[in-house]
Amino acid sequence: MAIAYLPLLILLVVGAGFAAIAIILPSLLGPRRANKQKLEPYESGIIPFHDARRPFPVKYYLVAMLFILFDIEVIFLYPWAAVIRDLRDNASLTIALLPMGFFLLVLIVGLAYEWKKGALDWGE
Repeated sequence: MAIAYLPLLILLVVGAGFAAIAIILPSLLGPRRANKQKLEPYESGIIPFHDARRPFPVKYYLVAMLFILFDIEVIFLYPWAAVIRDLRDNASLTIALLPMGFFLLVLIVGLAYEWKKGALDWGE
């Protein structure tokens, strides 16, 4: 029974070995010449011009949460789309289309509500 898990154990050991090599080897072989410019914070290719701990507007978090919400709802469409091709007869197709139509209706109504409330507007 335990021999069945041997490939998984080998995979974990090889993966941990590669991770250890990727972390330890550059620190041993790399140069260590620290200077003022290397010690400065670096953000997306530019020198930061604001304090990194400043608060973000609530709109940013609201749009991020709405994106995650609608993104996860759209993920539910993929298994349905994979199965719908197998439904050839008209009765089964109707039974499959009605709940998904209701699901998409709720999704579209929710998106329209958020749009009308201005939750998707970036402007202040």
